[in-house]
Amino acid sequence: MNLINQKCVPCEGGQEPLTKKEAESLLSLYVKDWELKEDAKKLFKSFQFKDFKEALVFVNKVGELAEQEGHHPDIHLINYKNVEIDLFTHAINGLFLNDFILAIKINTL
Repeated sequence: MNLINQKCVPCEGGQEPLTKKEAESLLSLYVKDWELKEDAKKLFKSFQFKDFKEALVFVNKVGELAEQEGHHPDIHLINYKNVEIDLFTHAINGLFLNDFILAIKINTL
């Protein structure tokens, strides 16, 4: 399965989130540099940049990508040059394939 070429599909709820085992499997296959949080309900990654300007450019790129994909992460700009991203599917309060698709695409920025 090539997730980089897939597009996020809307999840309106009514679906089960990925199990911890499923999330761990996708993590190890596709986004080893991300980590699972909150008992595998969220994907998390921290990014560090040279300065505020670089961090802000990255945040804006993530925002544009999220809009294109129709899947929106929680983005935190911390201490002017650090960016933390939490990915999860809000409608099901857990992880869905979309979260891994977006994580892979964020890694390419």
